[in-house]
Amino acid sequence: MVKQQSEQDRGSTPTAADGLATGDVDIASRADQRRIRELADELIDSGASTGELRAAGADPDRPLDLRVAIKLALSKHALRRSTWSGRLGVVFAMWGEQRRLRPRGEGNPTGEDALHVKLDQLEWLFSGSDVDWRLYPVDDGDPEDSAAVAAERAAQHGCGHRVEVLRLAEAIPASTGPLAGLGHVDQSRKGGAIVHGAEVALSEGCDAIVMTDADNSVNLGQIGLLLSPFAEGTEVVIGDRKHPESVLVKAEARWGPGIVVLRHMQRMVGRAIFDRGLRDTQAAFKLYGATTLADVLATPSTYGFAFDSDWLYAAIANDRSIEPVPFAFIDSFAESASIAQGPMTTWESLLRGLVDAARARAVDHDEAMAAVIDDYAVVSNLDVVVQNVPPQLSGVADSELGRRQLMTPDELRNWLDGLLAGT
Repeated sequence: MVKQQSEQDRGSTPTAADGLATGDVDIASRADQRRIRELADELIDSGASTGELRAAGADPDRPLDLRVAIKLALSKHALRRSTWSGRLGVVFAMWGEQRRLRPRGEGNPTGEDALHVKLDQLEWLFSGSDVDWRLYPVDDGDPEDSAAVAAERAAQHGCGHRVEVLRLAEAIPASTGPLAGLGHVDQSRKGGAIVHGAEVALSEGCDAIVMTDADNSVNLGQIGLLLSPFAEGTEVVIGDRKHPESVLVKAEARWGPGIVVLRHMQRMVGRAIFDRGLRDTQAAFKLYGATTLADVLATPSTYGFAFDSDWLYAAIANDRSIEPVPFAFIDSFAESASIAQGPMTTWESLLRGLVDAARARAVDHDEAMAAVIDDYAVVSNLDVVVQNVPPQLSGVADSELGRRQLMTPDELRNWLDGLLAGT
């Protein structure tokens, strides 16, 4: 449970919901999720303007639940204004998600009832609209069979008919199509499952897909924030947790201090993305229109955790419009795949996949830093690197990482040689 205390007198946005907010947000509680939607309804009924809501939502001293509710209210306002009426697919990958898919209880302390919560959120947002939506949970080769649990939970919800549970293992090997490059389900690290979900959604007539995660970190009642720019012609809309108007509660302590080294490497190679101001490539809240999806699925370059960057590269290479938007994100990490599989396993896949994607898409990237990743980005090295910080990157702001003048590839290579010499 996350709690944020508020001051008694805010003195700005006049909303009835101010007095109803408690500061509590328990993302694992279906009742708490319902209460936040009720706060959003109060905000909508209050008649507060979009400008007033945005100002209040950006105030870090306001109660956390109110700030999340404001994002929901802005989302529903945006959906109503856009009058978009296409078919939307919401895709997420599953690996080791059996516990988070079920409700929390004495025998399941990390349960989030995640599938039911997502369906509740989508039903709330799209009720009364002409949007035709589907939810696509995709099992990424989970040895514990997340798909079976998802299907079981879907059958127990009133919107379960909108859920199509998929298994990546049933789609490969494939001789043609976007999965032709994936020989075995064990070669996928989330990306294969998302590609499969997008492929099915597109084949079933979806005009756009939203990518999210299996947990409850992102309230899907915010999808109107993605749909509004898309309805106005933007082909790719990505949630940006680093935006000053975003609401972010994230457990950064899961990484060591040397995470700055890995981010410096990532941003130098990925400069075609990061130099456009797209600072949050991994946020699990993105919308891709069908046209760009066709670009992506024609030739996926990675099925690992770097698929986000590969998809952005495809959009950039085909000159598609991209827009970041602020949203609310409350981290859920007890059952995270990056914890279960090992954080540096995730980062090895991210860095190597980023290099593969940059080369395959023929986009501008720092080739010397890509070579450093070729030579050093293996889990055993990264486990050491993430606990150490070179002087050149000590105290550097996150927004500055990736600048070549801070630490060149040759300087980083020399530092890595010295650091790893004794291991």
